[in-house]
Amino acid sequence: MDLNDLEQIVKKIYVATVPGEDVVVLNKSPLEMIGKGRQGAVFRFTDDIALKVYGNPEDCEREYYALSLGQHTNLLPKIYKKGENYIAMEMVKGIDLREYLQSQPLTEQLSQKLIEMLLTFKEIGYERIDHHKRQIYIQDDLSLKVIDVGRTVWRDRVYPYPRKLLNSLGEDYKQTFLEHVKKFAPQLYEEWQHYIQMEEIAKTLSRELMKEKINKKRLKHSQEALSTLIDPEVYNQSVENLFFKIFKEEWVRIMLARGADPDEIIDRLKREGITISYPENLLPLSNEKKNAVKEKKKKKEWKKKKEKKKKSGKKFAEENTEEKKEKKEKKKKKKKEKKKKK
Repeated sequence: MDLNDLEQIVKKIYVATVPGEDVVVLNKSPLEMIGKGRQGAVFRFTDDIALKVYGNPEDCEREYYALSLGQHTNLLPKIYKKGENYIAMEMVKGIDLREYLQSQPLTEQLSQKLIEMLLTFKEIGYERIDHHKRQIYIQDDLSLKVIDVGRTVWRDRVYPYPRKLLNSLGEDYKQTFLEHVKKFAPQLYEEWQHYIQMEEIAKTLSRELMKEKINKKRLKHSQEALSTLIDPEVYNQSVENLFFKIFKEEWVRIMLARGADPDEIIDRLKREGITISYPENLLPLSNEKKNAVKEKKKKKEWKKKKEKKKKSGKKFAEENTEEKKEKKEKKKKKKKEKKKKK
């Protein structure tokens, strides 16, 4: 089969995501499905090419981006073609780490390769460097290949240590792997141990909080002390304060939007005995607007000077012309004196 036939083949494959479960697949194509997960289903296109079809095009974009980051390494499958909801990639062969450890020991050499894998993830820009052992494949030459990397990017929160990998190894192999890390990278070992201890503390606190009974009677009594609706005078004052604060903030925003100088507004509010906790948050000004405000401020200062000179009986424009005449006369005198000397 040719890669150019992919579009027609994918049209015969229906993949739908189900929250919290593996995707639902309806396969009317000639391809054999060899696996599926939460995001998509994988089909054998050829012996060397796998086709992954996604239920959600966003998941396709996400994994394509993650795979693209590591195409210069040997750790990830090579990309051959991408469509709106599919990726044709290198078929990953070998045995996954989960199956391997059922019959083989976790050696120092393998632990070193796992540490190097985490390092590569960090270097290529993955936010989550963690991976489950079933997604890590050992090749014939003992190198590693990793699949399902879509969740390594575009993450808001991640564990600061490889929690999923450690827990997936099981308690015995987890301790073995940590001992190897302690031997090869003692500083990294100390960091991971710190986060493991923090996690245990968090679990303990969570359990204790869950045990604590909620005193509904106490909360019911306490809410009366916090309420402002019971006493009419307190309520009236609260509403007045609310309106005053909202008006103050909205007035400042409007003034800033009109191009008023923020410093002048703050000074004016201070003179009235009004304070604003964070005036810079009211309306962020761009550089253009800041420059415009400065220009307006300069024009105002120039106008004030002009008005002062008018009041003192001197016209601003006339004063400028007189100064120019005086300068011209001085130049003429200097020229005449030079001619006389000659």
